[in-house]
Amino acid sequence: MPPPPSHNAIRFSVVIPHLNQPDFLARCLRSLATGRRLPDEIVVVDNGSHDMPEAICAAHPQVRLLKETTPGPGPARNRGIAETTGDVLAFIDADCLADPNWLAEAEAAMADPKAQILGGDVRIAYEDPAKLTMLEAYESIYAYRMDRYIAREGFTGTGNLVVRRAVLEAVGPFGGLDVAEDRDWGQRATRQGFDLRYVAGMKVYHPARKSFSELRRKWDRHMAHIFVHSRKSRAWQAKWLLRTVAMAVSPLGEIPRIVASDRISGPAPRVKAFIGLTRIRLYRATRMLWLMAGGDPARLSGTWNRE
Repeated sequence: MPPPPSHNAIRFSVVIPHLNQPDFLARCLRSLATGRRLPDEIVVVDNGSHDMPEAICAAHPQVRLLKETTPGPGPARNRGIAETTGDVLAFIDADCLADPNWLAEAEAAMADPKAQILGGDVRIAYEDPAKLTMLEAYESIYAYRMDRYIAREGFTGTGNLVVRRAVLEAVGPFGGLDVAEDRDWGQRATRQGFDLRYVAGMKVYHPARKSFSELRRKWDRHMAHIFVHSRKSRAWQAKWLLRTVAMAVSPLGEIPRIVASDRISGPAPRVKAFIGLTRIRLYRATRMLWLMAGGDPARLSGTWNRE
């Protein structure tokens, strides 16, 4: 049954893909329920969890739970889009917390009829702000830099994305596991001339990864996609080798950025951030060599959300 008519000028439908993160999902839904501007409807799309989060969703009357069997957050979002009625879609990931002003900031930005696609600020949610872990310090500086992605690469992350339904329909659906679906969709949209804006006040908070292996899996997927794309260019082997060497030595050039960053404070977190950066970039360089030597990129990208 469709939700009742909204008294707001803009109707917001929030879509949340979910896979085996029930505790995070419960926290995400609570954050949406306590915001200054409440969603007009929320659709959670489960993407193959061991147990459907029925009780968690049932605790929130405005939440509908759907199921999408095609693996990947892109297909899950596509199912949610098809089942919602709002003229503006807001996307957040199940493991994220919405800032109390998240949708209020989005609504203020969308009051401009020329605004079409919004990307917001994604910050790390610390377990103990007084004692950052290595991964929290590293990701505070280097992860989820939507401002840079928007300015330099023409896309924003789908964990904090707001877009008019008409734009979604014009650009088309999100891709599956064979692409980085947020980059792919955003760059298709900007190539078509749609306006993509960064809204600093539109914040969500994402937990840092708990282990270095989680960070490796993230970069495995991204490197596989980049590698497949790079092989389409001329002299790709030489270019890929140069990128690999640059990756290995790049942490030294990042020292000024770590020292100057306003996303962390104090010397200890900065040292931890440098250690984390060095570890992951050396890992990426070794994986890049493995790919160049004949490694199968499908091994890195094909199991994103399946055991």
